Amino acid sequence: MFRIRTVVGLLAGVGLLGGFSSLALAGVGKDVEETKTVRVFIFAGQSNMVGSDSRLKDVKRFPPFVGLDAPQEKVMFSYNLGREEKRTSNGWVALQPVDKVVGPELSFGRRVGEVTKAPIAIIKCAAGGTHLGGDWNPDTPTGFALYPIALKLVRDSLAELDRKGIKYRLEGFMWHQGENDMFDKVFKPNYGANLRNFLASWRRDLNAPKLKFYIGELSTKTIWGMDNRDNMYAIRAGQKSVTESDPLAEYIPTSHIGIEIGGGAGLHYHYGTLGQLEHGANYAEAYLRTIGKGAPASVGLKKWPYKKGSSVKLFVMAGHRNMEGERAFVQDLKGLLGGNALVKANPSVAFKYSLGGGLKVSNGWEALRPTGFYETFGPELSFGQSLQLALGGNFAICKFTDSGSQMNDWTPEGTAAKERNLYSKLIGFIRDSINEIEKRGNRVELAGIFYHVGENDMAFAPYRRSSIGWLKSTIEKSRLDLDMPGLKWFVSQQPPADDKSVNGIDVTSALSGLAATDPHLIHIKAFELPAQHEQLVITAPGIVELGGVLARRYLAEK
Repeated sequence: MFRIRTVVGLLAGVGLLGGFSSLALAGVGKDVEETKTVRVFIFAGQSNMVGSDSRLKDVKRFPPFVGLDAPQEKVMFSYNLGREEKRTSNGWVALQPVDKVVGPELSFGRRVGEVTKAPIAIIKCAAGGTHLGGDWNPDTPTGFALYPIALKLVRDSLAELDRKGIKYRLEGFMWHQGENDMFDKVFKPNYGANLRNFLASWRRDLNAPKLKFYIGELSTKTIWGMDNRDNMYAIRAGQKSVTESDPLAEYIPTSHIGIEIGGGAGLHYHYGTLGQLEHGANYAEAYLRTIGKGAPASVGLKKWPYKKGSSVKLFVMAGHRNMEGERAFVQDLKGLLGGNALVKANPSVAFKYSLGGGLKVSNGWEALRPTGFYETFGPELSFGQSLQLALGGNFAICKFTDSGSQMNDWTPEGTAAKERNLYSKLIGFIRDSINEIEKRGNRVELAGIFYHVGENDMAFAPYRRSSIGWLKSTIEKSRLDLDMPGLKWFVSQQPPADDKSVNGIDVTSALSGLAATDPHLIHIKAFELPAQHEQLVITAPGIVELGGVLARRYLAEK
């Protein structure tokens, strides 16, 4: 599948690689041990590949990635970064942050090395604000002419391995780019064709006809996923046209990763520190799946916890960034009162989930436990714990979230970006959950839908202004489609984004007004959560408290 270069010599012949000579490798698609072959990966793209607006000092804030602010001596790194003022490694160095910038290669290198025990080498060429139609054009590069620069970097880096007698294999190409093409009336509609030519040119110019490409999605969670929704959709459509037709190109979702919290109302267009580290983890997991070393499947319930014929209350939890648990890390539970109990699986509560709009789904019904992306959790843990203390058994929780969505994605009407429409998926998820419990011999009482309003919507004036109308249409249609006119919606709201650009829109009063006209809508003002580090996103203490708030309000309504 991949280009392999075999040369005479041992890895130990290079000081940087001295520790590699005894490490074993697994071949692509087969479990063949190789002790001398370095796996070479290419990373390229624009600002969200560079790592723009990341901060090295923040790495320690995110437990799964602690330690990635230090050099990784066993991973080789060659780079050329930037446009006018380029930062170059001038040969191979240890993998490390460049100018205190955090890129996806840091988490990728560590993760792949941990799983494969293989020597890794990464070549990176990236520059912000660049076009595939121009700067990266293989045939007629314009602007900063990055295609020939990147090609030279790759060839020179590989030639250095040749000169040092190091055996290597060109393993994969990670590409993240497209934001700038969406603003050009010629480049935007031709992104798919240009990307197809880009992949073909690399394979030709590197004499690697089976080189695998991993194409990073443009995240819908950024501000551009709102104010440039149609433009972003056009680029993603171009990307998918390539990955769906090229068996050696894979589409890598990114809308579930963290996004930098900016000034003002908090929205941003760069991934920032957490997002970059998770971005790299995405590429790593995709590559590991390619070689048959992906994460093991989750385990379903070994024993159904409810007596046959009994009634089971079903609680539906739904929402965006904080309902998914974007910045609530399992490791942070250990410092919270009662947190250790939340980490443990609870087989007496059946739990089913679909996260990231279906990107991660449960293995049927599982025990209630932390299940989020990147070792995170949502309010369902403390919600379930609180209900169990008050009600005992015989309730189940199903969770449907998409942290890269906005509230218009949940409406029955949806938007022109059809791939993002969630309403039908939500209703189907609820119906399936009910049917599955009934097939096990239990009656189901749908206790309510617990929905946490969109955080991004509250930070963008046009969306904040429209959000309650969108919510109203979703609630009303759900009752019709589920044939439950009295279906309760428990709608929670954290303090909305505080900034002059949005403060003139009193969304709290609007939501309270909607609840006043709907006897089955309960508005929950979660305004006294523990302090969070930044706007929009709630960290572990707040997520635990949010689950408790939701449970207490339900119990009070009973």
